[in-house]
Amino acid sequence: MTDFIQLFFSGLSTGAIYALAALGFTLLWQASGTINFAQGEFVMLPAFAMLAFMASGVPLWLAFVLSAGVATLVLGWGFKRGIVDPLFKHGMMPIVVATIGLSIALRNGVRAGFSAEAHPFPGLFPATLFNLGGVTVSAADVGTFVLALALVLAVQGFLSRTVTGRAMQAVAQNAESAAVLGIDVPRMVLNTFAINAVLATAAALLVTPTYLAKFDMGESLGTKAFFAAVIGGFNNSRGALLGGLIVGVCENLAAAYISPAYKDAVALVIFMVVILFKPQGLLGKKVERKV
Repeated sequence: MTDFIQLFFSGLSTGAIYALAALGFTLLWQASGTINFAQGEFVMLPAFAMLAFMASGVPLWLAFVLSAGVATLVLGWGFKRGIVDPLFKHGMMPIVVATIGLSIALRNGVRAGFSAEAHPFPGLFPATLFNLGGVTVSAADVGTFVLALALVLAVQGFLSRTVTGRAMQAVAQNAESAAVLGIDVPRMVLNTFAINAVLATAAALLVTPTYLAKFDMGESLGTKAFFAAVIGGFNNSRGALLGGLIVGVCENLAAAYISPAYKDAVALVIFMVVILFKPQGLLGKKVERKV
């Protein structure tokens, strides 16, 4: 039983990171009808940016702040203006194809321009172990889970309790009606892309100490985050949290009790089961969209 609890808590920390990346999927979809299949690479790039800043002598916290600023400019504003805006009028498929191509280009660009080797990344939390009733939990697992959960809840609080957040939700529900009410729709959509970039940087800060900085680190993360977003409900930000935690815990348990070879297949299996029996996701609602 103690092994199960340890695996469960470890899975929660991993799942919370998936939830951060999955929340980016749901935010972009709700606000602009955009699906970004380069989301994993949007986590990978800030990791290398933080390494570059730290190599120049700045501390980790400042490297994170600087990387978040660069990510907001490049992965937020630049991605929206350079890829989404020109292609959006042609429908969803060109954006899907473009983001898949972007993910491949970013991976190969980092491999060619930086390195194909895995690089160590400083941990945000001390290497301390806590023993609670025979259950050993690391400070890194606890800290990662708490911080990731706090970020997800903070975004949800921002969306539901602030004027800007409510305006962003209004745009997500009906952009035309929001414009009639005087809401600056382009600005609200841009805010969403900026938030996604910051969340991706935070995910990089949390996941890279464990998985190391590598050019392909975002490939698996992006896929599992997408599955988590669909499992929880693509049109529900709370669903991203639920889906991420489910995927993180289940893949940990499967690796321990079935086989490590099946760990990466767990998200796909859960995804397939959910879309067969509840296509809108566990917390999602059926909606109609103008296309």
